[in-house]
Amino acid sequence: MVERIRLVSSLILVLAVVVGGGSLALFGVFLYIGPLYLVQMGWSEPGILAWDSLLSLVFFVQHSGMIRRSCRAQLARIIPSHYQGAFYAILSGMVLSMLVVFWQSTSTWLYALEGFPRWLVRGFFFLAMAGFAWGVHALRSLDPLGIAAMRAHRRGNPFAPPKLTICGPYRWVRHPFYLFSILIIWSCPDVTADRLLLNILWTVWIYFGTFFEEADLVAEFGEVYRGYQRQVPRLIPWRLPLGS
Repeated sequence: MVERIRLVSSLILVLAVVVGGGSLALFGVFLYIGPLYLVQMGWSEPGILAWDSLLSLVFFVQHSGMIRRSCRAQLARIIPSHYQGAFYAILSGMVLSMLVVFWQSTSTWLYALEGFPRWLVRGFFFLAMAGFAWGVHALRSLDPLGIAAMRAHRRGNPFAPPKLTICGPYRWVRHPFYLFSILIIWSCPDVTADRLLLNILWTVWIYFGTFFEEADLVAEFGEVYRGYQRQVPRLIPWRLPLGS
């Protein structure tokens, strides 16, 4: 029985890394080079835009809904807490991969940058990716794939919940990953109608997602986080970093 549990745990861990981590890499490629043209539906442009909107909406609902404290409390009834992070990464990875695979491209071009402007926009993409790495380095306890929780459980150690970290980019804005995500999304030199749709939908979702996330953070950290809210901007670093 113990060996069977270990086998299942190892399988979940591998799936979290391959599906969860792989989907993020796939989405990064998608944002950089555009649609992969893996599945072509042959629809009209209004149909394509409606379909792409639906794909985005499915991801928004799954990704934002499952991460809420209320949803995690409900899931705890059927999924042990040490598996929830990995389960979330696997399901999010499946939905995100589905979006990339089935995304449809329109034939309407809005603009295509050339020369120096093109390389400048590409530069912003990699700068934003570097910002992501900065944020990951600042959050040493970051566990997006649920691996640390599973390993702690397998070793019989209690998994300490993440503490409020205010260093690195978190001294400038409260949601640096969201800021860098927006920069990555818009750092595309070739924009068609479907790409503009993606940019707008995902930017709006990311912005409103900060409000839902902060409600959870206030519930978890209380007045400490409220004080942080008063001192550091939400997304735009319009003042000096905290502690300057």
